[in-house]
Amino acid sequence: MDANDDTVYVALGKDVEESKQTLLWALDNFQFKKICVLHVHQPAKFIPLMGVNFPASRLEQHEINVFQELERKIMHKILDDYLLICRQAEIHANKIYIEMDDIGKGIIELIYQHDIKKLVMGGAADKHYSEGMKDLSSNKAKYIKQRLPHSCQAWFTCDRHLILTRESESSGLSTEFGDSASATEQDIDDNELALELCEVPESEEDLLSAMEGSSIDLLYSQLEQALVEVENHKREAFEESLRRIEAEKTSIKTLCRAKALENLYTKELKGRKEFEEALDKEKEWRQKMKNQLEEAQVIALDQRMLHHVQIADLDNKIKELLAEKDEFQSLAEQLAKKQAEDVSNSEMHQFLSVFSLSEIQEATRNFDLAFKIGEGGYGNIYKGFLRKTPVAIKVLNRESLQGPSEFTQEVRVLSKIRHPNLVTLIGACSDVYALIYEYAPNGNLEDRLQCKNNTSPLSWQARIHIATELCSALIFLHSSKPYSIVHGDIKPGNVLLDANFSCKLSDFGICRALSIDVTLCHQTSPKGTFLYLDPHFLSTGELTPKSDVYSFGIILLQLLTGRSALGIIREIRNVIDDGNLQTYLDPSAGDWPFVQAKQLARIALKCCAIKPRNRPDLASEVWRVLEPMRAFCGTSGLVQLGCQENQQPPSYFCCPILQEVMQDPQIAADGFTYEAEALKGWLESGHDTSPMTNLQLDHCHLIPNRSLHSAIQEWQQFKPSN
Repeated sequence: MDANDDTVYVALGKDVEESKQTLLWALDNFQFKKICVLHVHQPAKFIPLMGVNFPASRLEQHEINVFQELERKIMHKILDDYLLICRQAEIHANKIYIEMDDIGKGIIELIYQHDIKKLVMGGAADKHYSEGMKDLSSNKAKYIKQRLPHSCQAWFTCDRHLILTRESESSGLSTEFGDSASATEQDIDDNELALELCEVPESEEDLLSAMEGSSIDLLYSQLEQALVEVENHKREAFEESLRRIEAEKTSIKTLCRAKALENLYTKELKGRKEFEEALDKEKEWRQKMKNQLEEAQVIALDQRMLHHVQIADLDNKIKELLAEKDEFQSLAEQLAKKQAEDVSNSEMHQFLSVFSLSEIQEATRNFDLAFKIGEGGYGNIYKGFLRKTPVAIKVLNRESLQGPSEFTQEVRVLSKIRHPNLVTLIGACSDVYALIYEYAPNGNLEDRLQCKNNTSPLSWQARIHIATELCSALIFLHSSKPYSIVHGDIKPGNVLLDANFSCKLSDFGICRALSIDVTLCHQTSPKGTFLYLDPHFLSTGELTPKSDVYSFGIILLQLLTGRSALGIIREIRNVIDDGNLQTYLDPSAGDWPFVQAKQLARIALKCCAIKPRNRPDLASEVWRVLEPMRAFCGTSGLVQLGCQENQQPPSYFCCPILQEVMQDPQIAADGFTYEAEALKGWLESGHDTSPMTNLQLDHCHLIPNRSLHSAIQEWQQFKPSN
């Protein structure tokens, strides 16, 4: 755009309702002028993500680029709306903009870039006009008014009223040149005067005559004054020459800028013409499609009228079929539910002890809150005593929609697999969907890392033991045959700690069994705790063993630092790059060996890689790092936490009659588990009552308790030798 034309630049913001009044004032008062919308775009410093405003400096560059591109599209839409208002007023208008954090500085920058001569902008801070308003109340307007070039004339408005006008100040080159010429002539006169004063008398008589009229000192004084004035005139002439050169340079730059703006305007005009032609074609195509649609609607209406009777009969038949379908679907759902209950009950009777509702109520004193030790998505967890054994009882919340399916899933998984670092499922009660586990007196890993209830902090040796045992449990699940088991909800709250501070992985309600022969992937809706969920699983719904590896990596970082999982990956990566890992380790764990800590942090970051294929294999890579660490730390750190105490077997491993660890546990009709030989001896001696309750036994048949038998065998295999 030509910088020397009569274009009026109107500074408008992103608030269309407020800026529209300023634009309308300009259109009313400059009807025969060209209008150019001037805008300063401020990139957002905070970017909304998942309902939270994150600082732009904390996000990845590609995320910032995507959001900023969206901001620019919105900005262009707003500017196009302003141009539309101008076109409706039959005023030719263009737009210019700049990206800058400070709006005032951005407007001043555009004024100098485009050599703007006329500017209109808002001048009130509260955007409301009051009668008698004669001064600016907007700090932004005051800032711009103070920094406007002399050549720019500005009008400050509010609510379509003029508040203040700032006139331009002329500074023509001709005046400057005239002054310079006058100065040059004056320089010549002064030089001649100096020369006259400096003339030396030709004769002794003339010298004596001069000495009689004035003293020698006076002559020297006048001579020095004349020389000073000559030097001043010379300096002023030189400075004037420099100003002329600078003015010529400015004129050349202005002409070049005007030429560039003229070319830009021509290009913009051509683009606008092409856009208007494309818009006309689009309108023509839409009208054509509208006509075709109307014709099709007329034809469809005629056909609908012809087949109205047939459609009514068909609707009745469809309703009948839908009713039959709903009936069959209801029957199928009832049948599937019954089959699931039958399978669940069959598995419970085959592998687990089955408890009655009355036993559960008695063990928890009718679910007294004083016995409550935890709460989760499934329901409440209570500590209780069943058949003289301390247990943890997880009872389904009645409002839970997925509880019954999780109950069945956990019974199926934990009744058939056994590992020293998986929680032992003792039994179940299908009346209230309750699950009975071995009791872990040291709570869960999340509470221990936070030192809840003033508990002692875990030493770094104990944390390495826990990490190694959790890795062992996951390797066991992922390599299970014939199906690989993915837990799907690995988090510190699901890692229990027994009396020896050994890891016990729990909560298998949402785990999945994947066929090793086909594919190690299961398509499902993401469930679990957000901060520990695999990002790939969240975005695709594909659950794989590498999903557990990601969650395991987060837990490793928490064991190292004792910090929250939120943002921990980026923080650890930054401190490792900066060489400051030592200052980020949890000091309550004691003096971490730096080499092992750094090695553990690096393998944890690998586990937390965004792409599953970049995560390490637990068995071949992670275990090779953790196992030597466990051997290195030994048991010195565990002695402080009592891990060498209480090496006695759990009470539910012992026969109620013999009070010894059972070799062949069998379930009797009273629901208690006994050593097979001891109970047979009891029955063969003439007793037909329960050894525990003295009540009449319904029958004398015994059912093998395979789950308890497996747990006893593993305890005997892994217990420390005396």
